Amino acid sequence: MIPDELCAHIQRLHTQEKWTVHALAKHLRLHHSTIRRALGQTLGAAVARVRPSLSDPFLPFIQDSLSRYPGLSAARLFQMVRERGYTGAPGHFRAIVAKHRPRRPAEAYLSLRTLPGEQAQVDWAHFGKHPIGNTPRALWAFVMVLSYSRQLFVRFFLGQVQSLFLQGHQHAFSFFGGVPRVLLYDNLKSAVLERVGDAIRFHPELWQFASYHGFEPRPVAVARGNEKGRVERAIRYLRTSFFPARRWTDLADLNQQALTFCETEAAQRRCPDDKTLTVRAAWELERPRLTPLPQTPYPTDERVEVRVGKQPYVRFDRNDYSVPHTVVRRTLTVLATDQTVRILDGGAEIAHHARSFSQGLLIENPAHIAALRAQKSQGKEPSVLARLVAAAPSVTPFLQRQAERGTVLGPCIVRLQSLLDLFGAAPLELALSQALHLPAPTVHDVHLLLDQHTRQLALPPPIGVSLPEDSPLRALSVTPHPLASYDTLCPPAKKESEDDRD
Repeated sequence: MIPDELCAHIQRLHTQEKWTVHALAKHLRLHHSTIRRALGQTLGAAVARVRPSLSDPFLPFIQDSLSRYPGLSAARLFQMVRERGYTGAPGHFRAIVAKHRPRRPAEAYLSLRTLPGEQAQVDWAHFGKHPIGNTPRALWAFVMVLSYSRQLFVRFFLGQVQSLFLQGHQHAFSFFGGVPRVLLYDNLKSAVLERVGDAIRFHPELWQFASYHGFEPRPVAVARGNEKGRVERAIRYLRTSFFPARRWTDLADLNQQALTFCETEAAQRRCPDDKTLTVRAAWELERPRLTPLPQTPYPTDERVEVRVGKQPYVRFDRNDYSVPHTVVRRTLTVLATDQTVRILDGGAEIAHHARSFSQGLLIENPAHIAALRAQKSQGKEPSVLARLVAAAPSVTPFLQRQAERGTVLGPCIVRLQSLLDLFGAAPLELALSQALHLPAPTVHDVHLLLDQHTRQLALPPPIGVSLPEDSPLRALSVTPHPLASYDTLCPPAKKESEDDRD
């Protein structure tokens, strides 16, 4: 088809200037047939040749089916027309269905206006993964916007747990200088646990938090994203005007920069509802209408129950924090903010650390480690082997003989300890020294030698004494005194001379 502009030019030269077809063809460097076609073509109303389509006989059936069943898929409708003789391709048929499918009328929306202090909108926004300390962590922004003034507040966290969600609220209320009467939420898991139609089950901690601050939590209606348009636009504003190309050292630095942004650049915008005011000016008008904050802050620390193992450390957020050695093998409570980690034993605080957002670190209080080393250096509780060696020195070569034969030493030490408790140190030392002369001595041989000595001396059989596990007598190490030292107490008697006998 010849362009309308060229047709208009040819028709003007031919009708007004009286140019011939030959002159027009030579001047415009077009073929004569093209000039004649342009002269015969109606300007702006070129009639296109319409080719018949294979779907034309089926259009009444297609339109009727779509009117009765608007949600009918093109694939199912294609099967239905094929059964009626349609031979076209599926791709062409889908285009026909899309052209004739009835469309919903566009919905018009009213501009939502709120009174000062009436409402704020809340949402989470994901800002990707970033290196925090030594580990890439997911970065989430808690965003709250006052609906009247459009004053923005944002604080970044490394998660979406309920305690962080409530902490974001408290920081926002402190920044705004009060609490709005209604807080509007999208269907967040932090706010709405379950929803079936109009039946809504809010998070119980959010209910308690709302009751304490005197606001009403209200979810956005289903399929009514326009109701939270203010916070959605605020998130887009952060993604375009704050976060790109921004450099920060840690989470605290990022949050400080975000706070400065909210106080300056974000507050200097024009208020959408009143172009004569800035966001800051509208905020100053709205601030007196907010509900005052309670005098005592609501407890929003992240709370985790942890179990202390053999070593005096608790595991929190993939880091190990030290505790006093006196609380090992206990269950403690960790209370954490974005700055501190407090560890409680019952209601008493026993440890306090600065929080680290790196992972795999050992965070210690030097006083905890020093106290543990001091307790270990006192040596109040010697090991079982140390007690055996102190009571019967022949234990050392005896155990060496056992190790050379491949015997497991643990059960041997336990049995020797029981023999020490049953027979005493001196008999055990004697039996061990005699057993070392055997080709392959065992603990059983030592036991037989002890029984033999007892029978030879006509001593009563030993009586085993069962002591509690925490008895201090178990820690006693008794070393028998060498009897030869008693000979030094009395000088040897003098021999009688022959004169004395006379």
